[in-house]
Amino acid sequence: MIVQDGFDNHTLTQLEFEDYIEQLGEVIAAEIEIDSVADVFGLLYRVWNGSKLLGTFYQNLQEKWIAQPCNSDIRTSCDTPEAAQQIIVAVNGLPIADVA
Repeated sequence: MIVQDGFDNHTLTQLEFEDYIEQLGEVIAAEIEIDSVADVFGLLYRVWNGSKLLGTFYQNLQEKWIAQPCNSDIRTSCDTPEAAQQIIVAVNGLPIADVA
């Protein structure tokens, strides 16, 4: 009987774990919007999640994209605007859509 109780607890734990994994698979990437504003140096792109500004990015004179997440000292140089966007989204703790 003791062995059976241990097995039932293990089975219950396994089922709870499987439910948790299933829920993780259902996480939907945040809805991100990008807009731009003219700046004296060119375009400044803004990354939004709803009405919350997540950060900005721009292309510098060396043709690198600079990601500037809000409320962070991080200033990352990227090769593409998509990479800059992903850094801003990730620093804000939001899931990133898998674009393959």
